[in-house]
Amino acid sequence: MQPLSQCPPEHRARIRGVLTDIDDTLTTHGHLTALAYSAMERIHRAGAMLIPITGRPAGWCDHIARMWPVDAVVGENGALWFRYDPRSRQMERHYAVQGAARQAQREHLNAVAEHILHAVPNARIAADQLYRETDLAIDYCEDVKRLSDAEVEAIVSIMVNHGLTAKVSSIHVNGWIGTHDKLTMTLSLLYECFGISPAVARDSFAFVGDSPNDQSMFEYFSCSVGVANVRDFESRITVLPAYVTTADSGAGFAEFSELLFPASRA
Repeated sequence: MQPLSQCPPEHRARIRGVLTDIDDTLTTHGHLTALAYSAMERIHRAGAMLIPITGRPAGWCDHIARMWPVDAVVGENGALWFRYDPRSRQMERHYAVQGAARQAQREHLNAVAEHILHAVPNARIAADQLYRETDLAIDYCEDVKRLSDAEVEAIVSIMVNHGLTAKVSSIHVNGWIGTHDKLTMTLSLLYECFGISPAVARDSFAFVGDSPNDQSMFEYFSCSVGVANVRDFESRITVLPAYVTTADSGAGFAEFSELLFPASRA
């Protein structure tokens, strides 16, 4: 990973949109700071697209799409995207798996959750699980004492052994049925809603993230950026981002925003 300041000016100039993780990328110790929110507004004022790509639940995504300065949001690690049109006051919702199938999958996910809680006693169902439509989130450090690496790996193994796709974020272990992920749904959203092909998106969008469930995004986008705390997961990420900020979390995102979207672009 190179320092973000080493990103060539010609590469910065061609960025027309920003894709960003939320937890520990926009947020700092669980809070969305004024600095990070102002950084999002800076990008919005510059006329660039801004789309959060998160593992957070559908319920949160409805709020984010309505209330934040964003063009859309991809949620539950690529299971869905929401897009709000303030003029028509309509929310457009798209899912990787349709309604009846999602309900059937929920029963299987509930059974896996019971297995995990029995096998890993210190684990807990994530507090935001009630607002999820497609996946299972196990809390390993958000509202519980941080689990050991061995406990996290045990959760991942149980999910995989029960046929789930499993990804580790900075706070949760998420499991779902299907092959969708952050990247596949992001590329689908960009093409279906904005007519931007995957090939064009690769070089004209930047991605900012911090954890293993961001790996597919780090690998795909030419301008992939890790906030400094991505170093906490270096041993768990096969393909690291091209660049890294000097500051952690929301301050790192603000650092990215100030470099790529200076006042002259706003």
